Amino acid sequence: MANKIDRVPVREQDPKVRATNFEEVCYGYNAEEAQLEASRCLNCKKPRCVDSCPVGIKIPAFIHQVLEGDFKASYDTISEDSSLPAICGRVCPQETQCEGSCILGVKGQSVSIGKLERFVADYAREHESAESKHPLIDKQGIKVAVIGSGPAGLACASDLAKLGYSVTIFESLHKAGGVLTYGIPEFRLPKKAVVEKEIQKLLDLGIKIETDVFVGRTVTIDDLMDKEGFNAVFVGTGAGLPLFLGIPGENLNGVFSANEYLTRNNLMQAFSKESDTPIFQAKKVCVVGGGNVAMDAARTALRLGAEVTIVYRRSEKELPARAEEIHHAKEEGINFQLLTNPVEVLGDENGWVKGIRCIRMELGEPDESGRRSPVPIPDSEFDIEADALIVALGTKINRLIADTTPGLGTDRKGRLLTEQTATTRKGVFAGGDVVTGAATVILAMGEGRKAAAAIDEYLKGYGAS
Repeated sequence: MANKIDRVPVREQDPKVRATNFEEVCYGYNAEEAQLEASRCLNCKKPRCVDSCPVGIKIPAFIHQVLEGDFKASYDTISEDSSLPAICGRVCPQETQCEGSCILGVKGQSVSIGKLERFVADYAREHESAESKHPLIDKQGIKVAVIGSGPAGLACASDLAKLGYSVTIFESLHKAGGVLTYGIPEFRLPKKAVVEKEIQKLLDLGIKIETDVFVGRTVTIDDLMDKEGFNAVFVGTGAGLPLFLGIPGENLNGVFSANEYLTRNNLMQAFSKESDTPIFQAKKVCVVGGGNVAMDAARTALRLGAEVTIVYRRSEKELPARAEEIHHAKEEGINFQLLTNPVEVLGDENGWVKGIRCIRMELGEPDESGRRSPVPIPDSEFDIEADALIVALGTKINRLIADTTPGLGTDRKGRLLTEQTATTRKGVFAGGDVVTGAATVILAMGEGRKAAAAIDEYLKGYGAS
């Protein structure tokens, strides 16, 4: 019986070896392993996994095609709903989405849906079978501007190009990809082998990408629409402003936001000896936070030669990071100080970090998120020796675009107000983290695709339809 087969393990780099390099940790399935894992799928009549996928990938169908050995057909099935399968197969939180709803997971191990998606996408890329099968429709040069080249922007641009619109992506940094390029480390998401190949697929569709364009500074949305002739604009700028602790000593040298630390290392390749980008070579690093970004920062610092401690104010049960990332961090030797909260950053006489003063916590009643609130234990302070502190507490919205675009409404947190992805400004649409706050790659991608459909509907009054 299919459900009697144990989940097929995925080959990975040895923890001691990978802790010293930035090569991808997970090797993924080969064809034989993928087909064996696909044989575990029950092909449910009412697949709960599909309902739990933010973009509604036809999961049983693509898995059945893997089982049959028709990997090209499987790729085409996934591509009907997902613009970035090689990426989503690597970084999506499957355990809380599709795999978390798999019926096999009730009493055993769910089907490894994410690893199968990754296998299919990698196979298609390696065998050059990833060409779009969407015939392009001529919309007679109707122009759409996409601001931001992260998951939401890439997905929106891809769908619009396939519909025949003339699409230009504007990216503030010098490389496209958004969080896929500057946020997620190389050892989780290879840039040349995966991200750049996915972006090349967009260029092959005729999409233009202009980098080093900071909309709100270099150019405004009004300029794009009134002077440069764009008929619609999609805002997918994400949530990129880091949050800090607000404790004494946080302005000392050696304190970083996870955003800055990861951007230096990922986008600017600071880990490479060939790079001119400096990065502080700390000996003992303390990372505050428990999400995926905290794990990424901690595992990056480890690979740069530091002894690393993650400080998190709740227990392991409440850690919001993916289970796989926590498991990998522990395997690599990262220390976890749980039920612990920083209260002060300690400095030396030269203004550099020398330690973190923390307090022990206990869990009280649940807060509005449903998680039990951490409460300080009196007189339980202690110090952790460190020469660097990386703060990974999440991000907030940069208000620049809203502040430079008349008629663009926001809520009190700066998130753009939308109805079916349409903002309060005519012809301007938005999706992803700039609307929802910091979320996942797949959710942002789903919102980008919804916006593309809404933009298409809006633009039907322009030229040929």
